Amino acid sequence: MAKKRRDDKNPEFRPGAWLAGTGPDSDIAICTRVRLARNLQGFPFSPRLDGDESERLYQFVVERLGRPGLPVQLQVVDLSPVDELERSMLVERHLISRELATSDRHTGVAIDQEESVAIMVNEEDHLRVQVFAPGLQPGQVWERTERLDDALMQRLPMAWSEEFGFLTSCPTNTGTGLRLSVMLHLPGLVWSEEIDKATNVAQKIHLAVRGLYGEGSRALGDFYQVSNQITLGRDEGQIRGDVMLAVTRIVQWEREVRDALLRGAARVRTLDRVHRALGTLERAQILSSEEALGCLSALRFGMQTKLVDGFKVEAINQALLLSQPAHLQRWSREKLTAEERDQRRAQMLRDILGCHP
Repeated sequence: MAKKRRDDKNPEFRPGAWLAGTGPDSDIAICTRVRLARNLQGFPFSPRLDGDESERLYQFVVERLGRPGLPVQLQVVDLSPVDELERSMLVERHLISRELATSDRHTGVAIDQEESVAIMVNEEDHLRVQVFAPGLQPGQVWERTERLDDALMQRLPMAWSEEFGFLTSCPTNTGTGLRLSVMLHLPGLVWSEEIDKATNVAQKIHLAVRGLYGEGSRALGDFYQVSNQITLGRDEGQIRGDVMLAVTRIVQWEREVRDALLRGAARVRTLDRVHRALGTLERAQILSSEEALGCLSALRFGMQTKLVDGFKVEAINQALLLSQPAHLQRWSREKLTAEERDQRRAQMLRDILGCHP
């Protein structure tokens, strides 16, 4: 019996706001995210909630989110009945954290249609409010976040201290509860072996540099997240200034290095690297997710620097998402072993990118 084809128009297979490929400086800045940590009065912090309390908090939050007047329309997903594959897809789409996906508390997430807002319920804090925008747009993201935060405070009793600000389960988030992060694509700095110098620029002003999936993850595919580490004693303007100081310098540095990689003897080595990646995508029969991300990173670089043509950023971004294990299995409509995923990934990438030999 012929296998039913997957629906190319299914939104599960289209990247959300974090990977839309638009916005200012989108060749390097993949997306800007603001995350707020918020807790409610009358409940213990999430790590101390028992099963009944976590369910009571979840139901309380969902009821309040359902009231009219929020600046964005949200759909709540109760994660309790959701299986591991579905949760992993939400992690891969950056809508929930790995901690929320594996939590034994009653958890959920409220998401808008464009996947530019995601509110996690019962993560490390009662609420983790996330707002995304493609490219480098800290001002626009902060304005949207501020409007949403004001609306949430009108309907939820937030835990607040006149002395310390917003109270959080981890002291490093106390104060504003604000984490501003920018995801950057930095193949130039990686290939020129200057990435350690660039990350030191951020770390010297107490910023964190993490991988594709945030805390505890590696920088696969030359993707890095730069964000503030501390909120206590810093207001929103200072945090935004710190992050943007480092991000602006790193973006400028990446542009300078890319220009250098396209000149003189370095150009031949760069061309070779890009075309080797393209050749792998065209002919490989087995591709791990890590190798796929590396090849797609090189192809994205080659497309943006006009070393290769015939590709669109939308297709590359979709390939970046669908090369992840959970999305790949949903695309295939079957659960796959690790070896089967590597084989299916190679075929799937050729289909999406149209790069058959």
